[in-house]
Amino acid sequence: MPKHTGSGSAPNPGPPGAGGGAKPVGERGRTALAVGVVEKIAGMAAREVAGIHALGSGLARTFGAMRDRVPGGKPSVGRGIKAEVGEKQTAIDIALVVEYGVVIPELARQVRENIINAVERMTGLEVVEVNIAVNDVHLPDEPEFEEEEEPVVPSGQRPKLK
Repeated sequence: MPKHTGSGSAPNPGPPGAGGGAKPVGERGRTALAVGVVEKIAGMAAREVAGIHALGSGLARTFGAMRDRVPGGKPSVGRGIKAEVGEKQTAIDIALVVEYGVVIPELARQVRENIINAVERMTGLEVVEVNIAVNDVHLPDEPEFEEEEEPVVPSGQRPKLK
């Protein structure tokens, strides 16, 4: 006869989630967010603020504009943004080019608020900081690199040099 130690039968835990302090179904498992997800959300949120001319440094914008012209290339929404993403928190660095005439401290406050609200709402991560670097001021009469187009030359002819 088997030896029985204990005063009664052991409780049956039953199916997962049935009492006993088990986590709700929606909390079982982890959700991992790629850095690019946070960067895109931050980029879209920053662009919503009036007074932003572009994101990124001059070099990043130049390379980005060239990449956008390649067939099949897509514009990068996260250009000029670097995020560090942990399990529960994120920190974001953003480089901006602002329009001439805007009040930069006010613009930076609006950008910071918009990014924090969007990232926290959409990802559930706590945004611990948003560091903003204003790299340039766009003047009204400055040409755009993205607006420049190659001259169309009929085949067999050389373009005129300036």
